[in-house]
Amino acid sequence: MTRFTIAAAQYPIEALADWSAYAAKLTRWVEEAAAGEAALAVFPEYGSMELAGLDPATMGDLAGSLASVSALLPRVDALHTDLAARHGLHILAASAPCAVAGGAYVNRARLFTPGGKVGVQDKLVMTRFEREEWHVSGSAPLRLFRTALGNIGINICYDSEFPLLARAQVEAGMDLLLVPSCTDSEHGFWRVRLGAQARALEGQCYAVQSPTVGTADWSPAVDVNRGAAAIYGPPDRGMPADGVLAIGEMDAAQWVFAEVDLARVAELRADGGVLNARHWAEQPGGGLLPAVEVVDLR
Repeated sequence: MTRFTIAAAQYPIEALADWSAYAAKLTRWVEEAAAGEAALAVFPEYGSMELAGLDPATMGDLAGSLASVSALLPRVDALHTDLAARHGLHILAASAPCAVAGGAYVNRARLFTPGGKVGVQDKLVMTRFEREEWHVSGSAPLRLFRTALGNIGINICYDSEFPLLARAQVEAGMDLLLVPSCTDSEHGFWRVRLGAQARALEGQCYAVQSPTVGTADWSPAVDVNRGAAAIYGPPDRGMPADGVLAIGEMDAAQWVFAEVDLARVAELRADGGVLNARHWAEQPGGGLLPAVEVVDLR
């Protein structure tokens, strides 16, 4: 499959009464993506932090929220596995803090396939808030996922602002870059948006941004959320002149849909109006790239 529809979420952080309320909300969102004939549904960075509200003892505490959300991940992932199989679509779950060896926490995104396979990508480069206040750690490796839809890479929010990461994934064969984000200002949103669009330009590929939206005064981690979901392509022949295939209304809770054709990626890389992907190595220092682990989810 090279031509399919992507649904990018502008996902609202909300106060939830209990686990059943979360399960009903997520199920409703996935059903809406499936009703829009999406083959891939993309949720944002830290959308899972609304689960911290289920534990009144830790919901207002940064360290406590890490522990409470991480403890729920097995249930969260089981629900996503079921929804991906039930609706026959790939789902990038909202990233979540995940406890790892040594008492550290990483920011982990999980890509679920309809066949039950799961790919994991941790955030590599942490923001000042994550490293200085929240004490969430960066974690390698950088990965590329081979799926029935095509070759998919993930750059979690701030990672999209560092071009060598996506470039290494392009060298490994990436057609589609997913950029889940969580930003508390328009400045932050635009940094990630510009990063995503730049990566689409440089790599001559598609990039999908999915942000959290709304306010959650009870959470010191995700209290304010600004952004608009979008699907971007390289501004070249057969694509919109500005590279924007679809973009949502700023800060609204909604799905944003667009059809992509990954065959266009190969065509533009071979014979586009410009050949950014091919000419990358001609810039000084262009050959120094991080390693990429390729994971087969087909």
